[in-house]
Amino acid sequence: MNSTDEGATHNGLNKNLIEAFDKEGFLKDLSLWNPEVAAQIAATEKIDLLEAHWEIIHLTRKFYDDYDLSPSMRVLVKHVANALGKDKGRSIYLLKLFPGSPAKLICKIAGLPKPTNCI
Repeated sequence: MNSTDEGATHNGLNKNLIEAFDKEGFLKDLSLWNPEVAAQIAATEKIDLLEAHWEIIHLTRKFYDDYDLSPSMRVLVKHVANALGKDKGRSIYLLKLFPGSPAKLICKIAGLPKPTNCI
């Protein structure tokens, strides 16, 4: 496949999707998100999405739907603990699944805006 082929990839993202992202890799149009797009975003972050990842991604998307807000880390930890139990509602659990800045990375993969307090 050469760079002019439709569907060619760049950094793991479908060429047709590249313009749908801002300079930090967040989707500009939330309606373009689907599990395939999430998997492509995760691949660019070197994350293979497992059931544990999807559980957090879907929970975070539900939070956004309910509150029209991408959760900060503190809010996300509390929300996960309330929904999935204290074992999963811990920063260390989220860090193992989404290394670096979990709230930011979860929102990116979930197709949500960047949380306001994330650098």
